[in-house]
Amino acid sequence: MNFEALKPKVTEIIIQFDISKDEKLTKICQLLQDAIPYYNWVGFYFANHETQTLHLGSYVGAETDHTVIPFGKGICGQVAVSNQNFVVPDVSAQDNYIACSLTVKSEIVVPIFVEGKNIGQIDIDSHVLDPFTSEDERFLEFVTQEVAKLF
Repeated sequence: MNFEALKPKVTEIIIQFDISKDEKLTKICQLLQDAIPYYNWVGFYFANHETQTLHLGSYVGAETDHTVIPFGKGICGQVAVSNQNFVVPDVSAQDNYIACSLTVKSEIVVPIFVEGKNIGQIDIDSHVLDPFTSEDERFLEFVTQEVAKLF
């Protein structure tokens, strides 16, 4: 399925009135993982600015021990500090990478902003080397803008 066809499906989940925010986030994770073959783990981390940590929210894919990530550590922690998208074509080439699984080959992280503040991010791992394009980035920026409406 192409990204343009997925956009209304994401919006449809966001505006559902009969499910919780966490259920909406889980449904978005599941939609993305089901629709995009190289999205093997899809999850959200949310920032606690007082403790300078990210906390795992809804996700689909293999279980992870990384439920709390300090700002600056790993790809997600770096995005919490930089406020910039981070695309990693080959995680083995990254010095500051927190390995979740030997099957993860690449990662993309896009921050979520609410009123200009980075409140979290969507994190996607792939078992494929270098699958992420600028189209993935633009699509995930759309997703994070939609998710921001929940906060």
